[in-house]
Amino acid sequence: MAIEDYALIGDTRTAALVSKSGSIDWLCLPRFDSGACFASLLGDPHQGRWSLHPVKCSVLATRRRYRGDTLVLETEFATDTGAVRVIDCMPPGEERPNIVRLVEGIRGEVALEMELIIRFDYGRVVPWVRTQDGVLHAVGGPDALTLRTPVEHHGENLTTVSEFVVRPGERVPFVLSWHPSNEPAPAPIDAPRAIAAAEAWWRDWSGCCTYAGPWRDAVVRSLITLKALTYSPTGGMVAAPTTSLPEHLGGVRNWDYRFTWLRDATFILYALLDAGFTDEACAWREWLLRAVAGAPEQLQIMYGVAGERRLPELTLEWLPGYAGSAPVRVGNAATTQQQLDVFGEVMDALHQARRAGIPPDPQAWRVQRKLMEFLETKWRDTDEGIWEIRGPRRHFTHSKVMAWVAFDRAVKAVEDFGADGPVERWREIRDAIHEEVCAKGYDHDKRAFTQSYGSRVLDAALLLIPLVGFLPADDPRVVSTVAAIERELLQDGFVLRYRTDQCEDGLPGNEGAFLLCSFWLADNYMLLGREREAHALFERLLALRNDVGLLSEEYDPVTGHFLGNFPQAFSHVGLVNTAFNLAQRERAPAQQRPAG
Repeated sequence: MAIEDYALIGDTRTAALVSKSGSIDWLCLPRFDSGACFASLLGDPHQGRWSLHPVKCSVLATRRRYRGDTLVLETEFATDTGAVRVIDCMPPGEERPNIVRLVEGIRGEVALEMELIIRFDYGRVVPWVRTQDGVLHAVGGPDALTLRTPVEHHGENLTTVSEFVVRPGERVPFVLSWHPSNEPAPAPIDAPRAIAAAEAWWRDWSGCCTYAGPWRDAVVRSLITLKALTYSPTGGMVAAPTTSLPEHLGGVRNWDYRFTWLRDATFILYALLDAGFTDEACAWREWLLRAVAGAPEQLQIMYGVAGERRLPELTLEWLPGYAGSAPVRVGNAATTQQQLDVFGEVMDALHQARRAGIPPDPQAWRVQRKLMEFLETKWRDTDEGIWEIRGPRRHFTHSKVMAWVAFDRAVKAVEDFGADGPVERWREIRDAIHEEVCAKGYDHDKRAFTQSYGSRVLDAALLLIPLVGFLPADDPRVVSTVAAIERELLQDGFVLRYRTDQCEDGLPGNEGAFLLCSFWLADNYMLLGREREAHALFERLLALRNDVGLLSEEYDPVTGHFLGNFPQAFSHVGLVNTAFNLAQRERAPAQQRPAG
């Protein structure tokens, strides 16, 4: 199954991927970063899945959609014997996670098969299964699942199977519920009512969106996706609900994205605030402050959804990987890397929150002062950079630009908001960084800023230079850098992060076009007055979305398929912010963020 053939359902605590064929192939319970009980996405059906699909007939067509501005999914199968609809959702607000599936007969008579293969701990643990009073109970270590359905089922080769027929007007419910194995099973829930409640919850939430410009449907779908990737108890947002979907088929560039990156902070704040979701923006700001609290030298680039710091990277040898792309990793060793740009992201996010009128946190400035004290001594160091290079450390130009952002926003906190701090020293450091970047990060022969000092490698992260206000978009060095990126990093019109054959990043193989970078290019076009090209690129990016409006991390222009973890928060944040930019709203991020 191709990555783009999946849809997302979730309850703002965890999420599942549902294939076009009606199989849930990925689900971690009870949190995004918990062990998967359905892991066939990274292996085969024996690693766990839950399938509902027509049998004993020919499927002529499959159509699916979300019910309006919700995360309630409908999949319709038209067969040579009739038509049937499967409704899938995970109701938000429940004490324990539930997956609700409701089969509805539309016309004719359709036979369906249910196949439930539960494998806890990423496909490794076969649970003990028993049926009591018609309820299936599966237990494995700390996890337990119950299945409630009126349809008779039985065990067969370590799989729970059932076959049933649906006719017009008939409805057959299935409810799968998780609970800790040492606690009683949760009370049953009514499937139709749960679906109606989930639909109402999502409609109420999406109805708060204030965006009324062009591409509204795409913007709202992306915002719903971002909400679905938010862990509601803390406000932290995972980069994606999956791990190890490859950046190159058959390759080793496979990473766990079920964590929260500080780097996403400012982009997410803009997307939420501009769309009217102030509560979510406040929750994200509070998560950020809690996560970075402590000694500044211990600042990490990412944390668990509740702020956890230890995210050890492990390889799951028993999983062959998506399309044979091994290894499958859980955890992320990039937590130990030094990435100086995150200081700029944190300072900028908190600065933009102040500018937007989010009520100040009395502890926030104390935290920021400590971060700046530390950065004063570290900004000249080498690091691993925005792309978490696993090669040698170097002086990444983007990292230095974001260090400049940190000092610039600290200065503006004093100048614009009356904060206390050594503003003269910060101005001096800000100016020193700016001078150094312009002297060492710009290659006059290439007429472009380069990935690192002394390098001739281009990097799409340099598209952020005008977006953060380091230089104006019409500065000749910015204009020529954009032109160089167009010459060297465009693949079929989409932007690569960098050329892997030119950069020592510690990994073999290639990767696809990075979708967020393409949104950045559209933003640059807009700032440069190249509005026709900006709109054309944005429309091409919109056309990449799958049939239910979702984007992955990367795209392969050669095969036309998605690559990387899915759905990707950064891609959807890019979509929202670029839509605002092109709509030329008063608070367009590309206009507001550079102004500081």
